[in-house]
Amino acid sequence: MKPMKMKKLLSAGLLCLASLSTMAQLPVEIKGLLKKKRLTNVKLFKVKEGKAVEMANSVPGTKGQFGFLFYPEYEGLYLIGTGNEGSPNDNYKFYFKGGEELSVSLLDSSYVLTGKKNSKENRVLTQWHDLTNPLEQKAINFMKVQSTFVDYFPEQEEIVAKTKTFLNGKATGNAKFDQEIKKIMAWDLASYATNFLNTPRSAHPSVEEYSNFYSTIKAEDFTKNTASVYNYPYGFRTLTGIIGLNMRQQGKAYKRGPEGVDLFVSFVPNDTLKGDLILDNAAGYKTITDFENLMKGREKYILTASQKMRSANIMNPLLTYKPGTDAFSFAYDDKDGKKVTMASLKGKVVLVDVWATWCSPCRAEIPYLKKLEEEMKGTDVQIISLSTDAVKDKEKWLKMIKDENLGGMQLFAGGPDNEFSKYYKVNTIPRFLVFDKQGKIVTIDSPRPSNPELKALLQKTLAN
Repeated sequence: MKPMKMKKLLSAGLLCLASLSTMAQLPVEIKGLLKKKRLTNVKLFKVKEGKAVEMANSVPGTKGQFGFLFYPEYEGLYLIGTGNEGSPNDNYKFYFKGGEELSVSLLDSSYVLTGKKNSKENRVLTQWHDLTNPLEQKAINFMKVQSTFVDYFPEQEEIVAKTKTFLNGKATGNAKFDQEIKKIMAWDLASYATNFLNTPRSAHPSVEEYSNFYSTIKAEDFTKNTASVYNYPYGFRTLTGIIGLNMRQQGKAYKRGPEGVDLFVSFVPNDTLKGDLILDNAAGYKTITDFENLMKGREKYILTASQKMRSANIMNPLLTYKPGTDAFSFAYDDKDGKKVTMASLKGKVVLVDVWATWCSPCRAEIPYLKKLEEEMKGTDVQIISLSTDAVKDKEKWLKMIKDENLGGMQLFAGGPDNEFSKYYKVNTIPRFLVFDKQGKIVTIDSPRPSNPELKALLQKTLAN
């Protein structure tokens, strides 16, 4: 072949590659109007490993206009709405691959496409949304639309029947989407069905009263590969709902701790997804001991680089709370305005009760705490009640100390975002923590006073 001809062919090939590269880099343009009673920021989310992740945030104009211009990281589902990452409320699914334009109006409980340039894929998704919106409203927006199984189950069965012919005549020419929409439909229906069962209602059905559709929802069908879960915006949220449903259908009771985790993941055949579910559970652990007990023998399911990084991110902060490490050095005023520090309590076994006057479970522990204080009298145990009431409620706190004749050492931390609560990640109260005579951590999540195990723990710590 002559050199000149070879040059022309090579140039043509490079031009073709450049064109393909340009196609892959085409942006998506979104123009919208927020037609809600209250204007709030509109968010754009991507889907990462079965969870929604916020990408961008648009502040609507005075007339509600908003917009996004972005390069999609992948071809598939994205979300647009006024909701958040953890819940499907007020977020809507759209399909992008690059080069699309989307014109949309977000309403109080739904959305409508506007303009003439919306893609075939998003028109089909909108038709699907319109068909199943009655289920979404009752299952997802349950605070706005009151419903019980008496009206929901028949409507669900009616809509499920319609879905069998929904895709007739709706081929878009995008082979990937035309396959993906079938999975999206299955996930949506399972999401609505399980969310309905797991949200507050004035009446709840027994398993025997479940409508026919529930018998078709099996965790094993949704977890044959990771992509099935990873590509759906609320894949893991829905999967946990499906597993919970299957457990009830099989009469298997929920269990706490590693044994419960083993039961939960037994419904999933995919090892990588087992690992993700284990890590989801581990994320709620407060001590390194609990984390290590959970992971022992289950490390084989932590397979991907993402999982290994996530495991490390869960574990590393817990090392701060490992028994034998130094306690957080706090300094708070007591009821008389005297400053009390952790250092000043050395030589005492310290039990800290994190509470607030408005907290009913906290108040329920007070009689047991008083009894424990009486039983520990004469020992080197110092009980501290650390109030997380807001500064404006300090007088209310002082009044309750007097009216309820509260004992121990009463300290005021000044709000739920105080340094002690942030350091020990106290997001629910009451929470009890135990420290030894040297000011070292024994546990940052001890049994409550109503549990005899707390007294035994204090006695053991004294003996040590």
